[in-house]
Amino acid sequence: MTTPTTGARVSEVRVTPILITDPPLLNLQGVHQPLTPRTIIEVHTASGHVGLGETYGDTEYLDAIRKVAPHLDGVEVARPTALKALIDQILGEETREAATADVPASGLRGKRDLAKLKASVFAAFEVAFLDAWGKVLGVPVHALLGGKVRDRVDYSAYLFYKWAAHPGQDPDAWGAALDPAGVVEQARIFVERYGFTSIKLKGGVFEPDAEIAAVRALREAFPDMPLRLDPNSAWSVETSLYVARELTGVLEYLEDPTAGVEGMARVHAETGMPLATNMCVTGFDEVPEAFARRAVQVVLSDHHYWGGLRATLDLAAMCRCYGVGVSMHSNTHLGISLAAMTQVAAAVPNLHHACDTHRPWQEEDVITRPHTFTGGAVEVGDEPGLGVELDREALADLHRRWADSEVRDRDDVAAMRVVEPEWNAPRLPRW
Repeated sequence: MTTPTTGARVSEVRVTPILITDPPLLNLQGVHQPLTPRTIIEVHTASGHVGLGETYGDTEYLDAIRKVAPHLDGVEVARPTALKALIDQILGEETREAATADVPASGLRGKRDLAKLKASVFAAFEVAFLDAWGKVLGVPVHALLGGKVRDRVDYSAYLFYKWAAHPGQDPDAWGAALDPAGVVEQARIFVERYGFTSIKLKGGVFEPDAEIAAVRALREAFPDMPLRLDPNSAWSVETSLYVARELTGVLEYLEDPTAGVEGMARVHAETGMPLATNMCVTGFDEVPEAFARRAVQVVLSDHHYWGGLRATLDLAAMCRCYGVGVSMHSNTHLGISLAAMTQVAAAVPNLHHACDTHRPWQEEDVITRPHTFTGGAVEVGDEPGLGVELDREALADLHRRWADSEVRDRDDVAAMRVVEPEWNAPRLPRW
């Protein structure tokens, strides 16, 4: 008979790169390209259980994951500490040159170095390990994280300025959103279809006054709903001060209006506007200065680069100690990542803001029962592991698309150049 310990050893790891469709969503760097890469990880155990993980699919991450995968045979899925030590040993210094390269067009996640690359690789495998271990024990991942403190996790409508279609393609069902009226109509669809009770607008696309007008239009259309604006550090400190004063009492918080701790601290000190971040504070080494200077009032965690689900709980505990709020950042993702986000969010006691999610924008998935939003929330299940099952036919189709395509990295700048050949990523601050 297989014991829980021996049955929970890794017997095989499968790494599958895929390409998923993405609408023409605009941001500071450019526009989301029609296809974007993701990586799906399967960790098979000796007991026959399979743990799933999902992460970025760009070449740098895929190469690192593929480098680690062959060395995991025999590792116990219940020992993430051993997993982390192994990843540190395997990646070593080899990837330092790539890891310290300039942040790519799709970055917008703060600094990038070797430690952060390792954290991302560990996070992808940690989720798969926890999913497998939960299945071995017959308990949900949130039980392995200390247990859930809520039965539903609230998510925010994530609005984007967008084109009606990618060049050469037919208009999508969402249509264009390039002015306040288009943004409000997009929000109405999100609220009516998914029941979201808070709204975030991705800014940094148009001049600040145009985005202020869009936020005010949202406030008029949704008078009682928390609103957020995220320009991805597109503004100078002076512009940030102007926008913060114009939108005081309108926004729940302003996210990363300007770059750096000093600028963020000044904006908050002079306006009182709560500031959130997924760019100013993206690693534990950045916490002390930012918290001491009150540069951020809400940290947007993201297990994909903070170092996994347990690291997310560590971050939440630090935020609780310093009286800083915590919520969750997202990037283009599918159902495995949404399941992991929901499981860890369910276990964070001090989660007082709705989490971000890109999920409604992605209609494809690699799980058999994609999540649904009810009242803007995802129910926290008690099924073993993450509570999701891999759709192998869908996975094969999306991998075939990857194999037949030359797209290997997300590049919002290159995608914008299809329409504006002279386009380059704007120098910060843009305004």
